[in-house]
Amino acid sequence: MTDLAGMPTLEAAQGAKDQHMVINMGPQHPATHGVLRLVLEIDGEIVVRIYPEIGYLHTGIEKTCEAKFYQQVVPLTDRINYLDPLSNNLCYCLAVEKLLGLEMPEKAQWLRVLLAELSRLNSHLIWLGTHAMDIGALTVFLYTFREREEILRILEGLAGQRMMTSYIRVGGVSMEPPLDFFDRVQAFIRSFPEKIDEYSNLLTGNPIFRNRLKGVGYLSAADAIALGVTGPPMRASGVDFDLRRDMPYSSYEKFQFNVPTSTDGDCWARYEVRLIEMRESVKIIQQALDGMPEGPVKADAPKIVLPDREKMKTQMEALIHHFKIVTEGFAVPPGEVYQGIEAGHGQTGYYVVSDGTAKPYRVHMRYPSFATLQALETMCKGRMLADLVAVIGSIDIVLGEIDR
Repeated sequence: MTDLAGMPTLEAAQGAKDQHMVINMGPQHPATHGVLRLVLEIDGEIVVRIYPEIGYLHTGIEKTCEAKFYQQVVPLTDRINYLDPLSNNLCYCLAVEKLLGLEMPEKAQWLRVLLAELSRLNSHLIWLGTHAMDIGALTVFLYTFREREEILRILEGLAGQRMMTSYIRVGGVSMEPPLDFFDRVQAFIRSFPEKIDEYSNLLTGNPIFRNRLKGVGYLSAADAIALGVTGPPMRASGVDFDLRRDMPYSSYEKFQFNVPTSTDGDCWARYEVRLIEMRESVKIIQQALDGMPEGPVKADAPKIVLPDREKMKTQMEALIHHFKIVTEGFAVPPGEVYQGIEAGHGQTGYYVVSDGTAKPYRVHMRYPSFATLQALETMCKGRMLADLVAVIGSIDIVLGEIDR
């Protein structure tokens, strides 16, 4: 006997010989990290089965893209993963630029790398603070949000917006960074490694935190690959793969960094991998600051982006050109393309189909949280109910990615 969603009803479970109980966790639950409903079949406090019920945050963003000009889609990508928005901008723009055959100036590519890593730090800080709070370590949440606030202030100075910046655009970035931007980033990453040490001192040697994560939520490398798990959860299971290194984009091949992995495959391994990833992101940002090329931050494509002021004869000409781009958009040659990147939560991909008009025919988004969520039952089956909270935090899902 099942309900409309195909899940066992409470009456059916209670009438079974094993007397399993079916309970709801969420969708309004602090440990589900968003409006996720988990229908749990439990035997006492042991998890027997998990049925993720999604759709409470459904926005229809993929369909909405079909009614927007290509450049107008960028603000929509910000809102899918609101914790790592610049990576969303980057992936979509790379896909459209591939259709257009646009080559980005070197400075634009390096600036995009810097912003993608800054956005990764922002995402990992939120993960660490909320994950620690799930386990009961409230202090770490306050510390990580202290550093996240510094990142948001830097982004606000860059784009005038703290979270949904839409700064990376098709054809480059929206504008030249302000004069103090690079100095502010340098000041932040100079002190940030000490902050990571502070998080580690609070958590790594904490016996309560360690016991709640060590050996909990095991996911093998084979299961990770079979279930489509990517990013830190995949690398924590022993799969040494990172698109930034193995299929580089936006000049990532010019940066030196390590890809942390672990063969333990548990919550503790996922914690350690992300902690090391933050240190590696600092290295990449420092390399970007040290070697930032000179030159334009937009492609030489006047039909797609507004040219520099020096190339416009009068202010009126600039206004007319800008109005034309905004109201008419730009046509993209017919074709289809897939572009993947290594975002903070895992591999993000955009499949964009063009029919030759100024609006995309189809935009499909491959976000890591949707695939990672289906591994939840594999990691939690046979574990205690309390372990489920630790596992959800360790896989770092974002419901905006799932309910797009």
